[in-house]
Amino acid sequence: MTCCEGWTSCNGFSLLVLILLGVVLNAIPLGISLVEEDEAFQNPISCYEWWFPGIIGAGLMAIPATTMSLAARKRACCNNKTGMFLSSLLNVITVVGAAYCMLVSLQALAEGPLICNSQSNHTATCEFSLRNLSNFHPESFNLQWFLNDSCVAPTRIENPTAKDIARKWGIPSSNSEEDRYRIFHFSVFLGLLMVGVLEVLFGLSQIVIGFLGCLCGVSRPRSQIV
Repeated sequence: MTCCEGWTSCNGFSLLVLILLGVVLNAIPLGISLVEEDEAFQNPISCYEWWFPGIIGAGLMAIPATTMSLAARKRACCNNKTGMFLSSLLNVITVVGAAYCMLVSLQALAEGPLICNSQSNHTATCEFSLRNLSNFHPESFNLQWFLNDSCVAPTRIENPTAKDIARKWGIPSSNSEEDRYRIFHFSVFLGLLMVGVLEVLFGLSQIVIGFLGCLCGVSRPRSQIV
């Protein structure tokens, strides 16, 4: 097995792990509402888990390239120049899906959970439009909803003292429903963001390796000695 086939096999195994991790992370907020409320679509962590960034973006869209790359372990469909070229093309789909997962995760981290933005905490308030993703501005990205003592705006405005300002900042400690949602939201979408970044790196590396294997050739199976 050449270095091209060996690296392709390594990429396939890594992508398989990332696919499983992305699906599990995406399924966490979908299952919490069923466990805590026994009602679907009630009190979700955010709107963005229903965009399925881990299931579709980091999951389904990475399966073709992962299958092709894992075949290199058995010197099957990647044991020729055409196979290596196809592995590069399929990883373009992987990179696009991973970029989608990253963009949705960044948007979710920027806005915070529904409990911080909506009084109803229901997916009926969600607007599923690509305009939401295109309106993302990196310069306005912040995590104040997570770092503040509470992401819910106070009902009345008072003159804050230095002690009040110091008390305002603090990481959630799971002491309330709001804190639990904030912790789950931050953990899930930060994890999905990291999955997307790693899939982009492995996808790009396989695109390069696939073209090198296409140009330089791959190993040939040894003929059986009778």
